[in-house]
Amino acid sequence: MERDTLRLGVIGMSDGNGHPYSWSAIFNGYDKGPMSECPFPVIPDYLSRQSFPQDAIPGANVTHVWTQSRDISHHIAAAARIPHVVDHLTDMIGEVDAVLLARDDGERHVEMALPFLDAGVPLYIDKPIALNRKDLDILLDARKGPESLFSCSALRYSPELQLSAEDRGRLGEIQMVVATVMKSWEKYAVHLIEPVLNLIGHERVLQNHSILGNADHRTCYFQWEDGIETVFITTGNTFSPLKISVFGSKGHKELLFTDSFTAFKRALEIFVDDYLLNKTASTPDSFYYSAVDLIEAGVKTYA
Repeated sequence: MERDTLRLGVIGMSDGNGHPYSWSAIFNGYDKGPMSECPFPVIPDYLSRQSFPQDAIPGANVTHVWTQSRDISHHIAAAARIPHVVDHLTDMIGEVDAVLLARDDGERHVEMALPFLDAGVPLYIDKPIALNRKDLDILLDARKGPESLFSCSALRYSPELQLSAEDRGRLGEIQMVVATVMKSWEKYAVHLIEPVLNLIGHERVLQNHSILGNADHRTCYFQWEDGIETVFITTGNTFSPLKISVFGSKGHKELLFTDSFTAFKRALEIFVDDYLLNKTASTPDSFYYSAVDLIEAGVKTYA
C-alpha cells in the first residue's frame, strides 16, 4: 500500500488513558479549541510545544474513531480532526488500512482485537499487549502474519531511556537496574519492563523472583541466571517520576523520562514504516513473551 493512502482507525478509551487524543493528533494535527478540553491536560500541553503540520507523521491519517460513548467519540473526532465516527468498532473493517487499539486495559485486548486480526486488518495494540501468556498466545496465533500485529510501550523507543555506547563504557558491566513509575502494576509496569529489557537484553533466563506490596503499591524483584538483578516498582497514587537507575561495575546512571510526544511518535512511525509499509515485524515474539512473563508474575500475586 502507498503511504499517502493510509487510513487508520482508532479505538478508545479506557480509564486514565488519553492515547486516542494524542495518537490521532500526531497523525492529523489538532483543533486547539476542543483539544483544550481534553480530560488529560498533559496532552494539549505537550502538543502545544510542537509545530504542526511539520511535526505530524506524514502520509497517514486517522479517519475513523470508535469509543464506548458517542459523546467521547465526537469530542476526540473534533479535537484530532477525525472525519468519521462509527457506531460499532467492527464498522471500521473494510474502511481503514489498519487500526490503533488505543486502550490499555490489557484484559480486554483479546476480545477487541480478534475481529480485526480475523479479518486481516493490521493492528497496533496499546500497552500492555496482554497480562498473561494465555492471552498473548491467542493474539499471536490469530495473526495472518507477524507483521499484522504490533504492540509496545512507546517508552521502549524513548531516547532518554536508552544508553549510548559511551554510557555503557562508563558504566561497565550492568549489574542491577531499579525502575519506578506511578499508577498500577497492570497498566504501567510495562513502561519500565520494556525499556529495561532493551537495556539488558530480553533473551535471558530468569533464576528467581519475589513480589512485595499490595494491590496499589508493588515491588517486583527479578534475578537473572547471569546475576543481573532488576527491580520494578509501581507506586500507585504516590508520586514518583518515571525513572530507571542503572548500576554497573564502574558507575551508575539515572534515566528520567520527560518527552511523551517523541516516544509516541517514534512508536507510531515504527508501526507505519515497519509493519504497514515494509511488512516487517521488527519486534520478535520472544520480546513479547519476556515482557508478559514479568507482567504476569506481578499480576498473579494479587489476582
